[in-house]
Amino acid sequence: MTIVNLNAVRNASEPASSGPEYVTEPVDYDGILLASFGGPEGQDDVIPFLRNVTRGRGIPDERLEEVAHHYRHFGGVSPINAQNRALKAALETELAARGVDLPVYWGNRNWGPYLADTLREAAEAGSTRLIAVATSAYSSYSSCRQYREDFARELDATGLADTMVIDKVGQYFDHPGFVGPFVAGVEDGLRELEQRVPGIDLATQAHVLFCTHSIPTGDADRSGPAARGFGEGGAYAAQHRAVAEVVMARAGRDVPWDLVFQSRSGPPTQPWLEPDVNDALRQLAADGIRAVLLVPLGFVSDHMEVMWDLDEEATETAQELGIVSVRTPTPGVDPAYVAGLVDLVLERVHGTPPSARTRETGLGPWYDVCRRGCCENARLGFRPAVAGLLP
Repeated sequence: MTIVNLNAVRNASEPASSGPEYVTEPVDYDGILLASFGGPEGQDDVIPFLRNVTRGRGIPDERLEEVAHHYRHFGGVSPINAQNRALKAALETELAARGVDLPVYWGNRNWGPYLADTLREAAEAGSTRLIAVATSAYSSYSSCRQYREDFARELDATGLADTMVIDKVGQYFDHPGFVGPFVAGVEDGLRELEQRVPGIDLATQAHVLFCTHSIPTGDADRSGPAARGFGEGGAYAAQHRAVAEVVMARAGRDVPWDLVFQSRSGPPTQPWLEPDVNDALRQLAADGIRAVLLVPLGFVSDHMEVMWDLDEEATETAQELGIVSVRTPTPGVDPAYVAGLVDLVLERVHGTPPSARTRETGLGPWYDVCRRGCCENARLGFRPAVAGLLP
């Protein structure tokens, strides 16, 4: 196989190789690569997993143990691998129901099954033209470009760089399949708050907090193409706010809301996106708010950041403040979400033009081929990546 025009987009299908914003020619993929973060599946896995997550930073095990207690609280098992097994099975069922003959290969960044092993598995099965779907909907280094760098690194490490194509679906933060489950969750959650706090006036006594992972402000500002001028927080913050606006409009309830952040892990001297969800809860309590809906808008499934940071820490903060809180579901394996991921794959299989792709915000559809300079890591700079223009 000849990889076309590697100077533009490495290891790309021919229609994507010259770097168009949207690929409008059909591509004959022969497999789907489901890429995720990975997580430990037992107490003995926790520290080795955290070493993988923090590789290259020189963090001693003593400091890693400070984070390990989140996992140890749940028996050393992160739910993310089980969730991805369920998602893989759901995707296979949806593909079969539509008569789409594409195998699904699943690989992780930080724990088994590792991406390198997955790429070898695909190649041995004869799948060399893959369309990748990452379990992250938004634009940032860790949620998009790092996966693209992972693909490039493992193609080189496995010796498959000369024979394998990997394209990637665009960020799907505003695809109906992703947005719909959050709308339903907000509708149900607000009704639950009314039941738990009889007589509450949601417009004046309740608040919706859309929660997502905090990232360094330098990385946030570099997310998305600079030419679009997203300003503070970059495309990462803009995408979340746009989706939150759609969710509240579709829910049809006059309840104030804010975008808040969680799961900060950097040094105190490094600025990260704020406000933290716990600080927001304290301010809401001071303002007389009686009930809060926690919406994990930045997450596709109930993995550790949701189960610990929201279900444990934020819920405990709300209880201490006398605020009634409800946490809404993540998409998980919601049929609409699963069908939406298949839709994204088929857009690329069929070369669907952007005008025919349904999206919920004015920011999308997002790019099939990432733009030049998109989502740079402020600390590491640019490294080789697939599915995007250089650098």
